[in-house]
Amino acid sequence: MSKADTIFINMCRDIIENGTSTEGEKVRPVWEDGTPAYTIKKFGVVNRYDLSKEFPALTLRRTGIKSCVDEMLWIWQKKSNNINHLNSKIWDSWADESGSIGKAYGYQMSVKHNYKEGPMDQVDRVIYDLKNNPYSRRIMTNIYVHHDLMEMHLYPCAYSMTFNVTKEKDRDKLILNGILNQRSQDVLAANNWNVCQYSVLLHMLAQVCDMDVGEFVHVIADAHIYDRHVELVKELITREPLEAPTFWLNPEVKDFYQFTPDDIRLDHYETHPQIKGIPIAI
Repeated sequence: MSKADTIFINMCRDIIENGTSTEGEKVRPVWEDGTPAYTIKKFGVVNRYDLSKEFPALTLRRTGIKSCVDEMLWIWQKKSNNINHLNSKIWDSWADESGSIGKAYGYQMSVKHNYKEGPMDQVDRVIYDLKNNPYSRRIMTNIYVHHDLMEMHLYPCAYSMTFNVTKEKDRDKLILNGILNQRSQDVLAANNWNVCQYSVLLHMLAQVCDMDVGEFVHVIADAHIYDRHVELVKELITREPLEAPTFWLNPEVKDFYQFTPDDIRLDHYETHPQIKGIPIAI
């Protein structure tokens, strides 16, 4: 059975049974009708996924793997902050008339910084170090840039990725691991979306750097279930986990900038019915 489902079920139960409520407090998010969007939340949730054993797509409901990879590549590969370069509507609420979301997400990835090897943006620096300095403890990205926050239409939720390379005895290839730090997460709407995105990212980077993929660790400072999501989550976690899908990544692609959503696939991905019409707080 899917271990990702078990991790998700246990996390949701813990939030519902042991979390704290923001009801009646001053909160920023609102529902579409203007009502405050309260949450049940847990601080400091840490989930670990061994990508060498399983791809962590939920089977409790389907995760749109092509769409979530498209958004990840929009940020990490296209380094874009414009929704016109994205093949979904998920960022429309935060875009201006030109399609920009301000100096957020992909914009921060596109900014070049000076290193002794020359100017590079954060993504190119990660790839350079994985290939040339794999045991560095400084291979990371950060898009929560304080002096640009006022020009971001939404502060980054998933804001930092730290990469760490390990070596096992009797294995020729190095192993690529990663930690995603997230300040805030809407568990029902976004948890598995983000887990799948950054798991695919690790698979892609491992392949282009001639490594094997290892662990993905997801650290969430504020993991919350919105008040209008609680009953949906309660029903979702009663479902029986199914077998995890098999992940396929086009082995011919050796350049990170050549990947497309069509270069990934989940085979044997059987799921329970999707939950439709999930309200999103803004």
